[in-house]
Amino acid sequence: MPFAEVGRRQVYYELHGAAGGSEATPLVLIMGMGGSCRGWLPLQVPDFSQRHPTLIYDHRGVGKSEGGDEAFGTGDLAKDLVGLLDALGIARAHVLGAFMGGMVAQELALRHPARIDKLVLVGTFAHADAKRRMLLEDWAGLAERGTPLEAMARKRLIWTLQDETLEQTDLIETMVEFFTKQDVPVSPELFARQCRACIGHDARARLGEIPHPTLVLCGRHDQLTPPKFHRELAEQIPQARLVIFDYGAHMVMVESAERFNQVVLQFLEE
Repeated sequence: MPFAEVGRRQVYYELHGAAGGSEATPLVLIMGMGGSCRGWLPLQVPDFSQRHPTLIYDHRGVGKSEGGDEAFGTGDLAKDLVGLLDALGIARAHVLGAFMGGMVAQELALRHPARIDKLVLVGTFAHADAKRRMLLEDWAGLAERGTPLEAMARKRLIWTLQDETLEQTDLIETMVEFFTKQDVPVSPELFARQCRACIGHDARARLGEIPHPTLVLCGRHDQLTPPKFHRELAEQIPQARLVIFDYGAHMVMVESAERFNQVVLQFLEE
């Protein structure tokens, strides 16, 4: 079981090899809020790892990674990733982050630009508006008050899946079971801290300093992070382009997985 010591914590990671060999630029996938790195395994890792060595890992306190009781921000999580890259001897990589992972990717790009080749931001924002702050604070409070995991999972799915997907009852029940009846990757207390890290994230005044070619991706029906947030990112980051998928909501990498993977790989290999 692979672990790396990062800031006196053991961080769980997996590195999936590429057919292209060591010459290909590694790709780092940064998970969002409330999930472990295993979420990338079914749909993204098989395609991406054929072309690029693909690194996935668990944030502090998630899954098998060690954590603590202290509050943290997206900048702290970016520092964790730098430590992991150092431990694995990866000097420079492509970086893809979803939601909270996209915020971590922004901080990594701003604080350690030399570590990134190309940047992909998915279902994320530079700053939460009032509605998202209220929602995330509500989720944090529900978690801290001991709301049952099944109820929390269903609340999150309502905000992250499009209507057509929610109609697929069998799929929804499978997803709820995944989040509640297997090894739960995130404690309620940690989930609340992740919510507040997202609330505290603010890169608006610094987006113009991101020097990397950047791909901004979102689903047209995303309610958690609507297209307006992605337009802001694409307009403010100098070398950014925006792709909005007609089919898909916040979990566009699941709902439009094949097309999503194609778009990402084409961008990385231009």
